[in-house]
Amino acid sequence: MPFLALDCEGPLTLNDNAFEYSQAIIPKGDKFFTQISRFDDYLADIKKKKGYKAGDTLKLILPFLKLFGANNKSLREFSRKTLTFLPEVPETLSKLNKVFPTFIISTSYKPYLEALCEVTEFPMENVFCTEVDFDKVKLSSSEAKVLEKLYEEIINMPLIELPKDAKKTEDLSSELLKILNRLEEIFFDIIWNMDIGVFLREVNPIGGFEKANACEKISKELAISLSEGFYAGDSITDTQALSLIKENNGISLSFNGNRYALRSAEFYAFSKKGSTFLELSKLFLEKGKEGFENFTKIEPYEFGKIPEQKDEFERLVERSEAFRKRVRGEIIGALG
Repeated sequence: MPFLALDCEGPLTLNDNAFEYSQAIIPKGDKFFTQISRFDDYLADIKKKKGYKAGDTLKLILPFLKLFGANNKSLREFSRKTLTFLPEVPETLSKLNKVFPTFIISTSYKPYLEALCEVTEFPMENVFCTEVDFDKVKLSSSEAKVLEKLYEEIINMPLIELPKDAKKTEDLSSELLKILNRLEEIFFDIIWNMDIGVFLREVNPIGGFEKANACEKISKELAISLSEGFYAGDSITDTQALSLIKENNGISLSFNGNRYALRSAEFYAFSKKGSTFLELSKLFLEKGKEGFENFTKIEPYEFGKIPEQKDEFERLVERSEAFRKRVRGEIIGALG
Protein backbone atom coordinates (compact mmCIF):
# COMPACT_ATOMS: atom_id res chain seq x y z
CA MET A 1 0.00 0.00 0.00
CA PRO A 2 1.60 3.33 -1.09
CA PHE A 3 1.36 6.66 0.72
CA LEU A 4 0.85 10.14 -0.75
CA ALA A 5 2.40 13.35 0.64
CA LEU A 6 1.44 16.72 -0.83
CA ASP A 7 2.85 20.18 -0.40
CA CYS A 8 -0.03 22.59 0.29
CA GLU A 9 0.56 25.96 -1.39
CA GLY A 10 0.79 25.36 -5.13
CA PRO A 11 -0.40 21.76 -5.44
CA LEU A 12 -3.56 22.32 -3.34
CA THR A 13 -4.11 26.05 -2.88
CA LEU A 14 -3.42 29.19 -4.88
CA ASN A 15 -2.26 31.12 -1.82
CA ASP A 16 1.09 32.03 -0.46
CA ASN A 17 -0.32 32.65 3.01
CA ALA A 18 2.82 34.18 4.53
CA PHE A 19 3.32 36.47 1.53
CA GLU A 20 -0.33 37.56 1.55
CA TYR A 21 -0.36 38.11 5.34
CA SER A 22 2.84 40.15 5.06
CA GLN A 23 1.28 42.18 2.26
CA ALA A 24 -1.76 42.86 4.47
CA ILE A 25 0.16 43.70 7.68
CA ILE A 26 3.52 45.20 6.64
CA PRO A 27 3.79 48.45 4.62
CA LYS A 28 5.11 47.50 1.15
CA GLY A 29 4.85 43.93 2.44
CA ASP A 30 4.97 42.40 -1.05
CA LYS A 31 8.40 43.93 -1.72
CA PHE A 32 9.61 43.13 1.81
CA PHE A 33 8.57 39.46 1.60
CA THR A 34 10.03 39.05 -1.90
CA GLN A 35 13.36 40.43 -0.70
CA ILE A 36 13.51 38.06 2.26
CA SER A 37 12.36 35.12 0.12
CA ARG A 38 15.23 35.69 -2.33
CA PHE A 39 17.64 36.02 0.60
CA ASP A 40 16.28 32.64 1.75
CA ASP A 41 16.94 31.15 -1.72
CA TYR A 42 20.53 32.42 -1.51
CA LEU A 43 21.19 31.00 1.96
CA ALA A 44 19.61 27.62 1.19
CA ASP A 45 20.67 27.00 -2.41
CA ILE A 46 23.84 29.02 -3.05
CA LYS A 47 25.62 29.65 0.24
CA LYS A 48 24.16 26.50 1.83
CA LYS A 49 24.44 28.12 5.25
CA LYS A 50 24.92 25.54 7.99
CA GLY A 51 21.73 24.92 9.97
CA TYR A 52 19.65 26.92 7.50
CA LYS A 53 16.92 25.40 5.32
CA ALA A 54 14.70 26.56 2.49
CA GLY A 55 11.48 27.99 3.90
CA ASP A 56 13.08 29.69 6.89
CA THR A 57 11.73 32.91 5.35
CA LEU A 58 8.71 32.13 7.51
CA LYS A 59 10.67 32.70 10.70
CA LEU A 60 12.77 35.61 9.40
CA ILE A 61 9.65 37.72 8.76
CA LEU A 62 8.06 37.03 12.18
CA PRO A 63 9.71 39.91 14.12
CA PHE A 64 8.53 42.35 11.45
CA LEU A 65 5.00 40.92 11.37
CA LYS A 66 4.94 41.36 15.15
CA LEU A 67 6.24 44.92 14.78
CA PHE A 68 3.30 45.82 12.54
CA GLY A 69 0.63 44.28 14.76
CA ALA A 70 0.34 40.59 13.85
CA ASN A 71 -1.30 38.34 16.44
CA ASN A 72 -2.75 34.83 16.55
CA LYS A 73 -6.37 35.92 16.09
CA SER A 74 -5.51 38.14 13.11
CA LEU A 75 -3.59 35.32 11.37
CA ARG A 76 -6.41 32.81 11.97
CA GLU A 77 -9.09 35.14 10.61
CA PHE A 78 -6.95 36.21 7.65
CA SER A 79 -6.19 32.57 6.75
CA ARG A 80 -9.88 31.56 6.82
CA LYS A 81 -10.95 34.58 4.80
CA THR A 82 -8.33 34.29 2.05
CA LEU A 83 -8.04 30.48 1.64
CA THR A 84 -8.32 29.73 -2.10
CA PHE A 85 -8.15 26.22 -3.57
CA LEU A 86 -7.24 24.96 -6.99
CA PRO A 87 -10.50 23.78 -8.59
CA GLU A 88 -11.65 20.32 -7.41
CA VAL A 89 -9.18 20.14 -4.51
CA PRO A 90 -11.66 19.91 -1.58
CA GLU A 91 -13.54 16.92 -3.04
CA THR A 92 -10.29 15.35 -4.27
CA LEU A 93 -8.69 15.44 -0.81
CA SER A 94 -11.53 13.44 0.73
CA LYS A 95 -11.33 10.87 -2.08
CA LEU A 96 -7.53 10.56 -1.88
CA ASN A 97 -7.66 9.45 1.74
CA LYS A 98 -9.88 6.56 0.63
CA VAL A 99 -7.35 5.51 -2.04
CA PHE A 100 -4.38 5.34 0.34
CA PRO A 101 -2.88 7.18 3.35
CA THR A 102 -2.59 10.85 2.41
CA PHE A 103 -0.60 13.58 4.17
CA ILE A 104 0.05 17.30 3.74
CA ILE A 105 3.59 18.53 4.42
CA SER A 106 3.61 22.31 4.37
CA THR A 107 5.94 25.14 5.34
CA SER A 108 2.84 27.30 5.93
CA TYR A 109 1.78 28.50 9.37
CA LYS A 110 -0.50 26.17 11.35
CA PRO A 111 -3.58 28.49 11.39
CA TYR A 112 -3.66 28.36 7.58
CA LEU A 113 -3.61 24.54 7.58
CA GLU A 114 -6.25 24.49 10.28
CA ALA A 115 -8.47 26.60 8.03
CA LEU A 116 -7.89 24.16 5.15
CA CYS A 117 -8.72 21.15 7.32
CA GLU A 118 -11.92 22.80 8.60
CA VAL A 119 -13.18 23.38 5.05
CA THR A 120 -12.15 20.01 3.57
CA GLU A 121 -12.57 17.83 6.71
CA PHE A 122 -9.03 16.59 6.10
CA PRO A 123 -7.56 15.15 9.34
CA MET A 124 -5.23 17.65 11.03
CA GLU A 125 -3.25 14.73 12.47
CA ASN A 126 -2.13 13.98 8.88
CA VAL A 127 -0.61 17.46 8.52
CA PHE A 128 2.98 18.65 9.10
CA CYS A 129 3.30 22.44 9.23
CA THR A 130 4.99 25.40 10.96
CA GLU A 131 3.96 26.17 14.55
CA VAL A 132 3.92 29.87 15.43
CA ASP A 133 2.63 31.83 18.45
CA PHE A 134 2.66 35.62 18.06
CA ASP A 135 1.01 36.21 21.42
CA LYS A 136 3.63 34.60 23.64
CA VAL A 137 6.23 37.23 22.64
CA LYS A 138 6.12 40.83 23.87
CA LEU A 139 7.90 43.49 21.78
CA SER A 140 9.52 46.23 23.87
CA SER A 141 9.47 49.84 22.64
CA SER A 142 13.27 49.92 22.44
CA GLU A 143 13.39 46.80 20.24
CA ALA A 144 10.50 48.14 18.15
CA LYS A 145 12.62 51.21 17.33
CA VAL A 146 15.51 48.99 16.23
CA LEU A 147 13.20 46.89 14.03
CA GLU A 148 11.68 50.03 12.48
CA LYS A 149 15.14 51.20 11.39
CA LEU A 150 16.03 47.76 10.06
CA TYR A 151 12.73 47.57 8.17
CA GLU A 152 13.46 50.92 6.48
CA GLU A 153 16.94 49.73 5.57
CA ILE A 154 15.69 46.47 4.06
CA ILE A 155 12.82 48.06 2.13
CA ASN A 156 15.23 50.59 0.59
CA MET A 157 17.79 47.99 -0.55
CA PRO A 158 17.98 47.23 -4.28
CA LEU A 159 15.84 44.17 -5.11
CA ILE A 160 17.86 40.95 -4.95
CA GLU A 161 18.26 39.31 -8.36
CA LEU A 162 19.98 35.90 -8.17
CA PRO A 163 21.50 34.67 -11.47
CA LYS A 164 19.80 31.46 -12.61
CA ASP A 165 23.08 29.61 -13.03
CA ALA A 166 24.65 30.73 -9.71
CA LYS A 167 25.83 27.73 -7.68
CA LYS A 168 28.24 29.33 -5.17
CA THR A 169 28.85 32.74 -3.62
CA GLU A 170 31.73 33.38 -6.03
CA ASP A 171 29.19 33.44 -8.88
CA LEU A 172 27.61 36.62 -7.47
CA SER A 173 28.67 40.24 -7.98
CA SER A 174 30.36 42.13 -5.15
CA GLU A 175 27.42 44.57 -5.05
CA LEU A 176 24.92 41.74 -4.56
CA LEU A 177 27.10 40.01 -1.96
CA LYS A 178 27.28 43.26 -0.01
CA ILE A 179 23.47 43.31 0.28
CA LEU A 180 23.29 39.62 1.17
CA ASN A 181 26.04 39.90 3.79
CA ARG A 182 24.27 42.87 5.37
CA LEU A 183 21.02 40.88 5.55
CA GLU A 184 22.90 38.06 7.28
CA GLU A 185 24.20 40.58 9.80
CA ILE A 186 20.69 42.00 10.34
CA PHE A 187 19.04 38.63 10.95
CA PHE A 188 21.75 36.44 12.46
CA ASP A 189 23.68 38.99 14.49
CA ILE A 190 21.41 41.92 15.36
CA ILE A 191 17.88 40.40 15.55
CA TRP A 192 19.08 36.96 16.65
CA ASN A 193 20.49 38.48 19.85
CA MET A 194 17.42 40.60 20.65
CA ASP A 195 14.54 39.35 22.82
CA ILE A 196 12.32 39.32 19.71
CA GLY A 197 14.97 37.06 18.17
CA VAL A 198 13.25 34.19 19.99
CA PHE A 199 11.26 33.80 16.75
CA LEU A 200 14.49 33.11 14.87
CA ARG A 201 15.96 30.92 17.58
CA GLU A 202 12.92 28.75 18.31
CA VAL A 203 10.45 28.67 15.38
CA ASN A 204 11.15 25.72 13.08
CA PRO A 205 9.54 26.08 9.62
CA ILE A 206 8.72 22.74 7.97
CA GLY A 207 10.78 23.18 4.83
CA GLY A 208 13.89 21.66 3.26
CA PHE A 209 15.22 18.71 5.26
CA GLU A 210 12.20 18.92 7.62
CA LYS A 211 9.94 17.90 4.73
CA ALA A 212 12.25 14.98 3.97
CA ASN A 213 12.20 14.06 7.68
CA ALA A 214 8.39 14.11 7.60
CA CYS A 215 8.41 11.64 4.68
CA GLU A 216 10.75 9.36 6.61
CA LYS A 217 8.53 9.59 9.69
CA ILE A 218 5.43 8.66 7.64
CA SER A 219 7.31 5.75 6.08
CA LYS A 220 8.46 4.46 9.47
CA GLU A 221 5.14 4.86 11.28
CA LEU A 222 3.12 3.20 8.51
CA ALA A 223 5.82 0.59 7.79
CA ILE A 224 5.63 1.57 4.13
CA SER A 225 8.87 1.76 2.15
CA LEU A 226 9.91 5.12 0.66
CA SER A 227 9.84 3.30 -2.70
CA GLU A 228 6.06 3.22 -2.18
CA GLY A 229 6.00 6.95 -1.46
CA PHE A 230 4.50 9.57 -3.77
CA TYR A 231 5.53 13.16 -3.04
CA ALA A 232 4.29 16.22 -4.96
CA GLY A 233 5.78 19.69 -4.49
CA ASP A 234 6.43 22.85 -6.45
CA SER A 235 9.24 24.92 -4.91
CA ILE A 236 12.61 25.16 -3.18
CA THR A 237 11.15 23.99 0.15
CA ASP A 238 10.29 20.65 -1.50
CA THR A 239 13.67 19.81 -3.04
CA GLN A 240 14.95 17.51 -0.30
CA ALA A 241 11.68 15.60 0.02
CA LEU A 242 11.53 15.19 -3.77
CA SER A 243 15.16 14.04 -3.87
CA LEU A 244 14.62 11.57 -1.03
CA ILE A 245 11.65 9.91 -2.74
CA LYS A 246 13.43 9.93 -6.11
CA GLU A 247 16.57 8.32 -4.63
CA ASN A 248 14.40 5.61 -3.10
CA ASN A 249 12.68 4.90 -6.42
CA GLY A 250 9.29 6.31 -5.41
CA ILE A 251 7.24 8.89 -7.30
CA SER A 252 8.64 12.44 -7.08
CA LEU A 253 6.42 14.93 -8.89
CA SER A 254 7.00 18.60 -9.68
CA PHE A 255 3.46 19.99 -9.82
CA ASN A 256 3.35 23.37 -11.60
CA GLY A 257 6.88 23.60 -10.24
CA ASN A 258 9.67 26.12 -10.48
CA ARG A 259 13.30 25.44 -11.38
CA TYR A 260 14.14 24.13 -7.91
CA ALA A 261 11.37 21.53 -7.86
CA LEU A 262 12.06 20.39 -11.43
CA ARG A 263 15.75 19.96 -10.60
CA SER A 264 14.89 17.51 -7.81
CA ALA A 265 11.88 15.55 -9.14
CA GLU A 266 11.66 12.74 -11.67
CA PHE A 267 8.24 13.56 -13.13
CA TYR A 268 6.33 16.76 -13.82
CA ALA A 269 2.73 17.85 -14.28
CA PHE A 270 1.06 21.10 -15.34
CA SER A 271 -2.53 21.26 -14.19
CA LYS A 272 -5.19 23.72 -13.06
CA LYS A 273 -7.21 21.07 -11.18
CA GLY A 274 -6.69 19.05 -8.02
CA SER A 275 -8.34 15.97 -9.56
CA THR A 276 -5.02 15.31 -11.33
CA PHE A 277 -3.72 13.83 -8.07
CA LEU A 278 -6.59 11.34 -7.94
CA GLU A 279 -5.84 9.96 -11.40
CA LEU A 280 -2.10 9.77 -10.77
CA SER A 281 -2.59 8.16 -7.34
CA LYS A 282 -4.84 5.47 -8.83
CA LEU A 283 -2.24 4.88 -11.56
CA PHE A 284 0.44 4.36 -8.90
CA LEU A 285 -1.80 2.05 -6.87
CA GLU A 286 -2.77 -0.08 -9.87
CA LYS A 287 0.45 -0.15 -11.91
CA GLY A 288 3.23 1.00 -9.58
CA LYS A 289 6.10 3.10 -10.81
CA GLU A 290 6.16 1.24 -14.13
CA GLY A 291 2.81 2.82 -14.89
CA PHE A 292 4.44 6.27 -14.62
CA GLU A 293 7.42 5.31 -16.78
CA ASN A 294 5.13 4.63 -19.72
CA PHE A 295 2.56 7.36 -19.05
CA THR A 296 2.35 10.68 -20.89
CA LYS A 297 -0.54 13.07 -21.15
CA ILE A 298 -1.26 16.41 -22.81
CA GLU A 299 -4.98 17.02 -22.03
CA PRO A 300 -6.69 17.99 -19.73
CA TYR A 301 -3.32 18.30 -17.99
CA GLU A 302 0.26 17.68 -19.07
CA PHE A 303 2.38 14.93 -17.51
CA GLY A 304 5.78 13.52 -18.39
CA LYS A 305 9.25 12.56 -17.28
CA ILE A 306 11.70 15.40 -16.61
CA PRO A 307 14.40 15.37 -19.32
CA GLU A 308 18.05 15.06 -18.34
CA GLN A 309 19.36 16.83 -21.44
CA LYS A 310 20.18 20.44 -20.52
CA ASP A 311 18.46 22.26 -23.40
CA GLU A 312 15.28 20.19 -23.04
CA PHE A 313 15.32 20.72 -19.28
CA GLU A 314 15.65 24.50 -19.66
CA ARG A 315 12.73 24.56 -22.10
CA LEU A 316 10.63 22.60 -19.59
CA VAL A 317 11.61 25.03 -16.79
CA GLU A 318 10.52 27.96 -18.95
CA ARG A 319 7.14 26.37 -19.72
CA SER A 320 6.53 25.19 -16.16
CA GLU A 321 7.38 28.54 -14.58
CA ALA A 322 5.18 30.36 -17.11
CA PHE A 323 2.27 27.98 -16.37
CA ARG A 324 2.88 28.39 -12.62
CA LYS A 325 2.59 32.18 -12.90
CA ARG A 326 -0.62 31.89 -14.93
CA VAL A 327 -2.17 29.69 -12.24
CA ARG A 328 -0.90 31.44 -9.10
CA GLY A 329 -0.26 34.99 -10.30
CA GLU A 330 2.92 36.75 -11.40
CA ILE A 331 4.33 37.70 -7.98
CA ILE A 332 3.56 34.52 -6.02
CA GLY A 333 4.50 32.37 -9.01
CA ALA A 334 7.95 33.97 -9.14
CA LEU A 335 8.81 33.22 -5.50
CA GLY A 336 11.38 30.49 -4.86
